[in-house]
Amino acid sequence: MMQMRKLCVVLAAAFVVGGGAHASEADAAKLGKELTPVGAEKGANKDGSIPAWQGTEAPLAGWAYGKSRAEHWKHSAEKPLYSVDASNVDKYADKLSPGQIQVIKQGKGYKMDVYQSYRTCGNPDFVVENTKKNASTAKLGADGWSLKEATVPGIPFPVPKTGTEVMWNVKMKYAGVGFELPTLYTSLSPRQGANEWIDATSTQTYFFPWGKKGSTQLSALPQVEYFTYFAYKSPTALAGQALAITNYLDKTNEVFYYFPGQRRVRRMPTYAYDAPQIGFENQYTMDEPRMFNGTIERFDWKLVGKKEMLVGYNAFGMYDPKVNFHDVAKPEGVNSANRRYEQHRVWVVEATVKPGVRHVAPKRTFYIDEDSWAIVAADDYDAQGKLWKLREGFVIPVFETGSCDNPAFVQYNLIDNRYLVDQGSLGGGKDMRWFVEANDPKLKDSYYTSDNLRAISER
Repeated sequence: MMQMRKLCVVLAAAFVVGGGAHASEADAAKLGKELTPVGAEKGANKDGSIPAWQGTEAPLAGWAYGKSRAEHWKHSAEKPLYSVDASNVDKYADKLSPGQIQVIKQGKGYKMDVYQSYRTCGNPDFVVENTKKNASTAKLGADGWSLKEATVPGIPFPVPKTGTEVMWNVKMKYAGVGFELPTLYTSLSPRQGANEWIDATSTQTYFFPWGKKGSTQLSALPQVEYFTYFAYKSPTALAGQALAITNYLDKTNEVFYYFPGQRRVRRMPTYAYDAPQIGFENQYTMDEPRMFNGTIERFDWKLVGKKEMLVGYNAFGMYDPKVNFHDVAKPEGVNSANRRYEQHRVWVVEATVKPGVRHVAPKRTFYIDEDSWAIVAADDYDAQGKLWKLREGFVIPVFETGSCDNPAFVQYNLIDNRYLVDQGSLGGGKDMRWFVEANDPKLKDSYYTSDNLRAISER
């Protein structure tokens, strides 16, 4: 794997995890002072290209769900500072991942428009208070990878010492009690020499049972990271198929799948990890949605350090429900006008598959935004050690929750020269929506049972 060109912090020596390791009281005391309330470096970088943390920025007056998010973000009219393309990529290589560099070099006409950086990702007061408690009390399980205890909703390990802790921060970042995608495109570009896309549309809901406002001990709740339901609308080969998935904190996910041709629900115990998703020509595995999906026990997670990097940020163009999807997702790639990049500090975590365990991508590198704890990029390597895939996520402020999130992402297969877009409201006609109260029937654990999946699928 390529060496990092620049690390911004030096980490303490590695140590053995046995039931979880805590930040020191001195580290915890830094929160809200030299560190932000959730653990990012508060100050600007040396040349000011990354500003000091600015705190949560409210939308412009008049925003309500259904109105344009981009038009109510006060910086939306700004122009790029510069662009990175094949002609100058070497100049900016120290601010890019190996996967980003490769995409730029081999993508016809591909460029990254880079804008002024803003650090306006914050969290509600209750998340801040819970995070402060977690700094010295959150625990991993005795297995070394599961999350045993935390005060939620809150970041479990705001001053992380291991890659495992960073990944739990990613998984437990605040996004309300859930979000809904009324119409979601999951689209795969054509094979080389062909022109037929796989355009699957669906409706999808996520429910985070630990996301309720207030302060609750994780151990007092169902040991679930999230529930999700989605049902395909198209194409014909997938229409009517539906899934209910429970992602646990301490064991492999549980999947129930409804097949309309059989009019039955099947439990699919192996539909996890690197299992290929049905209908996408082995281009999309079960653990790739949302940049990384599912339980983390098959990998060892090494915390490498920090890096300054160009990443998808304030990229409202990847969530615009009013555009024509294929005016953005074109054969040669995603329109650069819809991808907005800024320079930010990221945590770098290397994942290596554990001895005795197999995975189609045995080595991965994840880049995690320090302010939002969102994965903003990921490089996957194949069994021969060759760079294989790049995923890029696109962070936006979520006006409903007062935090940031990044469900929309693009995945590039650098060997097959195909790409996939998923998990955003792009071109869907109706905006996605985050919820802070669990008032909808889909925001109850009873919605995600096999019996309910059968009942709602057979209507």
